[in-house]
Amino acid sequence: MAVPETANGTALRYAFGNVLSFFILLLIGVFAFSIRLFSVIKYESVIHEFDPYFNYRVTQFLTKNGIYDFWNWFDDRTWYPLGRVIGGTVYPGLTLTAGTIWWFVNSLNIPLSVETVCVFTAPIFSAFASWATYLLTKEVMGAGAGLTAAALLAMVPSYISRSVAGSYDNEAVAIFALIFTFYLYIKTLNTGSLFYATLNAIAYFYMVCSWGGYTFIINLIPMHVLLCIVTGRYSSRLYIAYAPLVVLGTLLAALVPVVGFNAVMTSEHFAVVCCAVVAVLIALVASSPTKGWSGRSLSLLDPTYASKYIPIIASVSEHQPPTWPSYFMDINVLAFLVPAGIIACFLPLSDASSFAVLYIVTSVYFSGVMVRLMLVLAPAACIMSGIALSKAFDVLTRSIKFQLPTLLGNSQVDAGDNSSGGVVAQNDAARIDKSEDKLRERPSKKNKKKEKENVEISSTKPKKEKRLLVLPMVASAIAIFLLVMLGAFYVVHCVWAAAEAYSAPSIVLTSHSPDGGLHVFDDFREAYAWLSHNTEVDDKVASWWDYGYQTTAMANRTVIVDNNTWNNTHIATVGTAMSSPEKAAWEIFNSLDVKYVLVVFGGLVGYPSDDINKFLWMVRIGGGVFPHIKEPDYLRDGQYRIDSEATPTMLNCLMYKLSYFRFVETDGKGFDRVRRTEIGKKYFKLTHFEEVGHNFHFIKTAMPGNIIC
Repeated sequence: MAVPETANGTALRYAFGNVLSFFILLLIGVFAFSIRLFSVIKYESVIHEFDPYFNYRVTQFLTKNGIYDFWNWFDDRTWYPLGRVIGGTVYPGLTLTAGTIWWFVNSLNIPLSVETVCVFTAPIFSAFASWATYLLTKEVMGAGAGLTAAALLAMVPSYISRSVAGSYDNEAVAIFALIFTFYLYIKTLNTGSLFYATLNAIAYFYMVCSWGGYTFIINLIPMHVLLCIVTGRYSSRLYIAYAPLVVLGTLLAALVPVVGFNAVMTSEHFAVVCCAVVAVLIALVASSPTKGWSGRSLSLLDPTYASKYIPIIASVSEHQPPTWPSYFMDINVLAFLVPAGIIACFLPLSDASSFAVLYIVTSVYFSGVMVRLMLVLAPAACIMSGIALSKAFDVLTRSIKFQLPTLLGNSQVDAGDNSSGGVVAQNDAARIDKSEDKLRERPSKKNKKKEKENVEISSTKPKKEKRLLVLPMVASAIAIFLLVMLGAFYVVHCVWAAAEAYSAPSIVLTSHSPDGGLHVFDDFREAYAWLSHNTEVDDKVASWWDYGYQTTAMANRTVIVDNNTWNNTHIATVGTAMSSPEKAAWEIFNSLDVKYVLVVFGGLVGYPSDDINKFLWMVRIGGGVFPHIKEPDYLRDGQYRIDSEATPTMLNCLMYKLSYFRFVETDGKGFDRVRRTEIGKKYFKLTHFEEVGHNFHFIKTAMPGNIIC
């Protein structure tokens, strides 16, 4: 009867563990959703940043006009007079996902607006991403590591920064698609199932629809396949995991209009066939280093490329390399746990764990090149940290369990527990051996030759395993306490980052007075509302490209350039106008039929991300196309200045005049709180432009004077 009772107890314990894991995952999903709602609680339900406003506008069009009109939509309110074909230039995954959610909830007679669905899409998919992380880590190292990794991802600041409520950008759904695609690849690798291989290709297709970062997947997986082949771990399972993804996934990717034949023609996708044509790839890339590579991809391979040749890419803040404090801010203590997780993946090394190691190594490199790709590092860091913590707790709790009866000093309990401990040790050893058999999966030829040797030493392996895993009682207790404190510190940091650092929408600014009072600056929405109510529907508005999406979505006015940055010459034309004297700028804007010029100036309230601080990028981008614009003309001894030492070219350019027009009237001195100096040219008049509106904190709107020549 002992054997059936033991089997029943094991089955009951297994069932209870599954139920407990389900409820833990449910709580993790709720927590992942809830921690991203600080922006709604503290401010309101509003779209954040710049790109999300374009996605919101496109989603509105989709829900109003349908999928067919969406694919064929030519938007004449952007990039005047060129326009833009929306259906063929966007990654439609986010829009189609939110549109489907809106259609589904409204079909259930739940009257949610499109804006509400867009605001909460990112928090919803953050819960999905946490669950996908559990599945992926479980395939690599077990359920315990999976639960830990899922909990870590639910609150990691790097992911929160792109998935708070209102952050309606491509990454909102793409990170889930990335992790889920990797899970299905590892699942196929472990099982050899063609069913999972097909699902993997479909998940990859969804990733292609969602984000340009899909190239990371289609390069990382072939790298892992090549690694397995080189290390002698090739098998039919590897073939099943790889071949359907290459064939079916590439065919599906080519169906996405923005990708098309790039899926087979550009160098960014060449790793797909690297296992067969490595030599051809090297020859092709060597003969033409820039063939088929986008500017962003070349910036990842050569971090100095954008600053040398494509200033429009280098001007974007999220394309800059991160600082060392950024790692502690965005992944916190995970940075210290990742090395331990990498070591754990080698004990023993399997195909799945080798993929996890390759994932973390490549993501660390790319995150060091571009701060935006800290988002790709976050899941890898959580997976490695989850493995490290799970292994550590497994060793420490087992050590306490083995030594606790001895500590109690009861000889009878001691004997009984020793016997039961022996059973537990045997079960643990059996479980270890079973897991190793599962992870080993496909032994190489070299391992097959040593199979006889492994059988001979198998009898002594459980004893060695037990001896290695048992640590001193006091050391184990102290280590558990320190790990719990480390986790508590991580939770506190993540909650603070979610509440304070990443929840403030850039369109609504706040500050605190010395007495603790809160001041809200709603200048952006006030400026766009002014444009909407005081200009004609067909009027054209010129501004730097940062504000193009918001102007089109919130003011419903035609813009010259926007955040898509697809036409460098058009952006350079606006940069040249801002860098030129009034008359030359008037001629440029008049040729573009511009009626209003929008300038963001933060010198009065101390807003650092204003156009004066961005001005040198306008000069560099304009000078890259129009050689008469030279950056040294705006610098004094290599320094960018707006005070009395500023150059005449700087003091007479349109950007300076529009920003500092009547600024001296605010305090009598013209003191710029951002640059912390008095301006150089305080009293001047506009000869070719007329100030038609500004709000209290100086977001200005000027109109070219068509009568003045």
